[in-house]
Amino acid sequence: MASLLLPISPNPNFLINDTIFFPRPPLLRRVTTISTHSGRRLLVKSSPSTSPEINRRKKVAAVRMSSAPPAPHSYDVVVVGAGIIGLSIARQVLNGSDLSVAVVDAAVPCSGATGAGQGYIWMVHKVPGSEKWELTMRSRELWEKFAEDIKYQGMDPQEVLGWKKTGSLLVGTTSQEMAELKGKVEQLSKAGLKAELLSSLDLQEVEPALVIGEEGGAAFLPDDYQIDARRSVAYIEKEIGKYATEGRYGEYYNQPLTGLLRSGNGKVEAVQTSKNLLYSKKAIVIATGCWTGSLMQELIKDMDIEFDVPVKPRKGHLLVIENFNSFKLNHGLMEVGYVGHQDATLQPSSETSSISMTATMDSSGNLVLGKSSIISCCKNVHLLNIILMVTGSSRQFAGFSTEISEHIINQIWERAREFFPSLREFSLTDLEKTREVRVGLRPFMPGGKPMIGLVPGLSNVFLAAGHEGEGLSLALGTAEMVADMILGNPPKVDNAPYALHTHRS
Repeated sequence: MASLLLPISPNPNFLINDTIFFPRPPLLRRVTTISTHSGRRLLVKSSPSTSPEINRRKKVAAVRMSSAPPAPHSYDVVVVGAGIIGLSIARQVLNGSDLSVAVVDAAVPCSGATGAGQGYIWMVHKVPGSEKWELTMRSRELWEKFAEDIKYQGMDPQEVLGWKKTGSLLVGTTSQEMAELKGKVEQLSKAGLKAELLSSLDLQEVEPALVIGEEGGAAFLPDDYQIDARRSVAYIEKEIGKYATEGRYGEYYNQPLTGLLRSGNGKVEAVQTSKNLLYSKKAIVIATGCWTGSLMQELIKDMDIEFDVPVKPRKGHLLVIENFNSFKLNHGLMEVGYVGHQDATLQPSSETSSISMTATMDSSGNLVLGKSSIISCCKNVHLLNIILMVTGSSRQFAGFSTEISEHIINQIWERAREFFPSLREFSLTDLEKTREVRVGLRPFMPGGKPMIGLVPGLSNVFLAAGHEGEGLSLALGTAEMVADMILGNPPKVDNAPYALHTHRS
């Protein structure tokens, strides 16, 4: 049998007993084990399917068969994943230490859930005293400081981050929902937030375009914020990019992760991409969103530990109507039903979808209906117009499929028209030329808490994933938490609720 040589190290005799683990996308059927001259075991896959997960990592097969050695590089920290979580972690480590950082991604920043987020830092639907409350409040504080730092540098946070204090409204339409909202206002007020209960008449004054019944009203938090994920990511990229001139930062985009170089003591020595071998002196962070579950499953499959990463893709739709100017909103809005949909813990095999209304006004110029996850994001985004986003929330478990459902788009449209009667003057057919549909996958976690912490059995690998619809709002708190773990700093927030657990078989 002919030997297959995959030169994965500049020194073939280095760490003879290491194992290279190649992540397996879903639906890959056959695994072949091949011994190399160095004694390492290579787990090589074949018979790939054509699912979106495999297309996202389509360059992996080519590098496995390539005879050209990947270029070796060395960093203190390697972050896998260039969404808002991964980039924020890189920023926190670079700003808070003298360590060097590399960021790796199979695509480009904002090509996952980050780019399709609605972009709000809202507390109106949060629960004081819950396990996530402390992290949520800390993240909000860090976002406020981020915006203040930008202002101190002579820039406009609204222009740089899309940052604006819009306030938020949690809207109810029945007497029962108003009773819930009254309790919510009391709860948030006791937690130290400024909160008010608005009647239907009060609501009509502040949001004329919104029409609800006489029994309805809203919980109002005047100090909540709106933010633009794409602008924020573009600025973070620019901010951390300055460290490249010091030799402390490197970007490795459009390079799928193809393996880990692991020593016998449990330490991961390097990360293999489709083009480079990146050695890590201190830590590796996996922040790959909805792909984290399948990725980690493969990386630990041959270890004598049982460790589940139940992060699953949860599909969402976003309908964008460009340059919509029939009405404007003064605050961010969401209906009470959104909270239940957000917290639902359906089985991942379920095809049930949930639709609820959220509405925001951002700094661009489009009407956005439906909450989603994946759109492309580029650097140097400059948005000068006013963007109105009126969104419904659609969430499905449908694997890694990103196929558009016209049925769900119609449901989102009809749900929005119930709250905003002026939309009834239009049909989706009328808006065909100015509409855009974005379908994305959010990293869903049963129980609603992300996983943040050291991976059991791997002494220097950290995981930060499973934020679903809260990635943007929790990003800076998550980044601080991970950076403190890496640097050995005292935690600002209790990280126990997010710790990863396992037991040995």
